[in-house]
Amino acid sequence: MGRARHPGRPPDRLPAGGGLHPAGWPRADRPQQFHLDFDSGPTWAELEVAEAKALALGARPLHQEDKEDFRVYADPAGHPFCLCRIDHP
Repeated sequence: MGRARHPGRPPDRLPAGGGLHPAGWPRADRPQQFHLDFDSGPTWAELEVAEAKALALGARPLHQEDKEDFRVYADPAGHPFCLCRIDHP
């Protein structure tokens, strides 16, 4: 097992693999437990720039169509994340 160290706390134990499965989107047999939402800026143009960067790094789209203000992707390991268009007041 790998260990993460934190000053003043005992080391955390991380699983060494095996038994872990990439998240599916959406799949009832592997429910989503955690995902990240990334603020790509207030405009669709900024979201498209962020999307191009994510795709160049190996992300793949999971969205069937554009939502009101976000798009869903998976990283190369299959973990879901969203790029969001968020207005900043």
